[in-house]
Amino acid sequence: MELSALVAVSLIIGALIILVAVAVNKQKSKQTEEEEQSDKAAAKSSLKASTVKKQKAQQRPRKEKPQQHTFSHPLLASSLKSHSGAVTCVDFSSNGKYLASCADDRTVRIWSTKDFLLRDHKCLRGNVEYDHATLVRFSPDSRAFITWLANGETIRIFKMTKKDDSTLSFKAAPEDFPRKHKGVVISMAIADTGKFIMTASVDTSIIIWDLKGEVLASITTNQMTISHAAVSPCGRFVAACGFTPDVKVWEVCFTKTGEFKEVNRAFDLKGHSAGVYCCDFSNNSCRMVTVSKDGTWKLWDTDVEYKKQQDPYLLRTVPCRVSEGSRIALSPDGRAVAVSSGRDLYMYNASSGELEEEFHDVHSEHITDLRFDINNRFLVSSGDRAIRVFHNVSGYRAAISDMQVLLKKSTNSGVKQRLQQQITEAESALNAIIGTQSS
Repeated sequence: MELSALVAVSLIIGALIILVAVAVNKQKSKQTEEEEQSDKAAAKSSLKASTVKKQKAQQRPRKEKPQQHTFSHPLLASSLKSHSGAVTCVDFSSNGKYLASCADDRTVRIWSTKDFLLRDHKCLRGNVEYDHATLVRFSPDSRAFITWLANGETIRIFKMTKKDDSTLSFKAAPEDFPRKHKGVVISMAIADTGKFIMTASVDTSIIIWDLKGEVLASITTNQMTISHAAVSPCGRFVAACGFTPDVKVWEVCFTKTGEFKEVNRAFDLKGHSAGVYCCDFSNNSCRMVTVSKDGTWKLWDTDVEYKKQQDPYLLRTVPCRVSEGSRIALSPDGRAVAVSSGRDLYMYNASSGELEEEFHDVHSEHITDLRFDINNRFLVSSGDRAIRVFHNVSGYRAAISDMQVLLKKSTNSGVKQRLQQQITEAESALNAIIGTQSS
């Protein structure tokens, strides 16, 4: 009897334990299910929030690219706009066929001058790997160009070759020039003789290189700072201007067999009363122009026997608007002068000094470079992403005036006939540009 009661109690206790275990399992299962449902709901809510956020992001207005600065003028021949960065330098080839431009978009562009008057302006692109060029100059044979690298602080040469389809391709030389300058280089040029390259730094140093990257000479200008330096088209002279009111000119001398000899001080251009911003040569190297902080530009006769202590002649002083970094350019034939002041551009008759054309707000930033083409037809300027190409009407007018003077003086019928034909052609070209009758 007692045994039976004990068994019964054991069975009841076992049943209770089983019931409790089942109840606990059910509760755990229910909690797990609720947690899973809660996690799914949270994930769904998170996904929905992410989707809404993404949709809102997609609906945000895109940042628009900066608008190109617009400029128009009756004498504007064209605007070249392929660069995506600020154009810092331009240069015409000696054969007159090409214009090179460099910008901080890591490219150099080569433009065909025969396309300047067309609606579309195609260009060929050369990439400057891992750097960008601040200066560009064509070689004398127009088959290569050199660049000054902003980060590399050195010269890189690119060779130009024609492909089967007559387009050009560009190949960088295997090695860049060694780094020698300690300051920022602001000017670079190649002598038309092909004998040397010049680079000038704000730290007042000028280096004369051969075309293989060897340093031939180093010049210290003692001007505190240099604002500009140039090589004469004859390949003999290097001129530098800066903080002082004098422009200093040196002769780079070579032997008869073409070996480098020495650099000698040639002459100074003295006459400005303040620092000189820029200088330029005519194509025959017999004329120079300078623009100064004193608010004038000057025309000089540099065809002198400096070895006999003959100084250059000051031909003309003309008041003009200037600003920090003003540029000046003299047309190859010496008949026209262009001066920049900030974003504005002024064109003068070199012989009379008369201001003939004014162009305001040509670029969105200060003008960085000015250059006439070798045929005296165009003047180009840079200052933002666009390159402006202007008709050189001042040059046309001056050429007509000069030929009319020669016509009156001439007694040879053949010469008179040729001059009259040239005058007629120049007047027709001028009339086509400005649409008025030339006097």
